Amino acid sequence: MPPIWAATDCFDKRGVGLFKDSKWSKEIISLQKPNGMWGHFHSLSEPNKKSPITTEQALRRLSILGYDIEDGCIAKAVAYMSDCLSDKTLIPERPEKLHNWDIFTDLMLATWIRRFTKDNDSANKIAGKWASLITSAFDKGTYNHVVYESSYFDIFGMKPKGGRLVDFVTFYQVSLISDCLDENIEATLFDYIMNHESGIYYICNGPLTALPDSFMSKQACAYIAAMELIVSYRRNRHKLHFVADWLNLNKSANGMWDMGAVAKNYIHFPLSDDWRNRRIRESDCSYRIQKLVDKIMEVSE
Repeated sequence: MPPIWAATDCFDKRGVGLFKDSKWSKEIISLQKPNGMWGHFHSLSEPNKKSPITTEQALRRLSILGYDIEDGCIAKAVAYMSDCLSDKTLIPERPEKLHNWDIFTDLMLATWIRRFTKDNDSANKIAGKWASLITSAFDKGTYNHVVYESSYFDIFGMKPKGGRLVDFVTFYQVSLISDCLDENIEATLFDYIMNHESGIYYICNGPLTALPDSFMSKQACAYIAAMELIVSYRRNRHKLHFVADWLNLNKSANGMWDMGAVAKNYIHFPLSDDWRNRRIRESDCSYRIQKLVDKIMEVSE
């Protein structure tokens, strides 16, 4: 049986997404600068029509639309970020007071590089540092903040600005080290992230063990984004079966998913050019959610 979305105009007969040819991707690519960047670098907030798109926003949206390292716009952006990571060039931002800016910049750049390729020594080195830090903090089977602070100083050679550490349960660290930990540390960290009261910063608020109150909501869209991130911890996917059950319970009578117009945040949706046709909206929602369900239910080797 063909996939439930195959009958729409958004997919060819093989079920391959055509979102890379959408008006959304064409508009973003047209704004890319010759050196591979877009506007400022750092921002994962919703797009602001009054401001140029940031490099992070562009990479996030293009990735969702199906672009990868084989595409010229992504390859050019990765080369730009690699130059920033090796100090050949600088991102065009003022340092933020909250962070140690050098450490945070390296973290951002390495995360985005590794989301497209694991074949970058500089980014892998940064990932290794954060993996070592997390391993030290969770080495005894639970999180130890005192050890985290001392290990942070040992690994990065400096104390955090303001005398405190920024929480590590953010999009960057969660993404960066998903494939860098041994089995026991990964399992302990995974449980810590799932139960973290504040959720994953930049992605979703609240503990991930608590399902959204409403499926047709911005909350649910953000929750699914958090699941799309944490499902990369392959050896712990079985702990997300309750999420797959919740998603399947929210299928429409026609066997498709529909998150409603409220899901149109110009980050994750729309994928297709136009949502005035409800069937197209259902197709977009079903494409995204079925991919997540498949990953959750995939048996890890």
